Amino acid sequence: MIEIEGTMSLYLVWGAAMLFAGVVGGIMAGLLGVGGGIVIVPVLYHFLTTMGVDESLRMQVAVATSLTTIIATAISSTRSHYKKGSVDTALLKHWGPAIIVGVIIGTAIGGLADGRVLTIVFAVVALLVAANMILVKDRETDEAKNPPKSVWAVLGVIAGSLSAMMGIGGGTICVPVLNFLGYDIRRAVGTSAAIGLIIAIPGTIGYAMSGIGVDGRPPFSIGYVNVLAAALLIPMTVLCAPIGARIAHTIPRRALRMCFGLFLAVTSLRMFYDLIN
Repeated sequence: MIEIEGTMSLYLVWGAAMLFAGVVGGIMAGLLGVGGGIVIVPVLYHFLTTMGVDESLRMQVAVATSLTTIIATAISSTRSHYKKGSVDTALLKHWGPAIIVGVIIGTAIGGLADGRVLTIVFAVVALLVAANMILVKDRETDEAKNPPKSVWAVLGVIAGSLSAMMGIGGGTICVPVLNFLGYDIRRAVGTSAAIGLIIAIPGTIGYAMSGIGVDGRPPFSIGYVNVLAAALLIPMTVLCAPIGARIAHTIPRRALRMCFGLFLAVTSLRMFYDLIN
């Protein structure tokens, strides 16, 4: 009886943590145009640690489950941005194939590599994105650069690979890249929302397949995708993303970037601390 009660308590805490991650992830997605995965992955990772899931599997489960939730969030976000004319469909057609190749590469690495490798990738990229959020100002210009196709291809493969390995949508990496290339920030955000869908669908399928039969996964998992967590996360992210979008129009964007950058920096440092200890 004590063991059953302890298990029930654990699942209640697990459910509360997923609802919390969904709310925060959805709001951040609306506020900054990034996939909720940049919030959801750390929450999942740390809670899987408390559940005693093996260190070599925690990041795979967190990443795979996050990508699953991004499918729903990206559909909702893309629809909204498309209605406002903020999705560059020509860029999607031009850049999409390279990103898909990157996702396939990143998913293959993520499914086979030790989870500690994914943790390092997440911590390093999160720290770089945090520095960009805190130190670099948004560039609001319509003078978009048009680098050679080879450069677009390399950038697409890198963005797709890192996003698949980190369990994030397109915004975290693609928005800074597009903004750097001179794209208006709103157009960069809208296009990156659609890129998130390109990343999440093949990424989810890949992690679900590569994790089949792996021992030590938490209950209710299909491959590395934890269905229970996804079922709790998806409604909250979809519901809360519009709330974040409304808030974004009342709070200075610079202040939002600073807060998000600090959150990422703390998350990254905490992951480095876990790896060292």
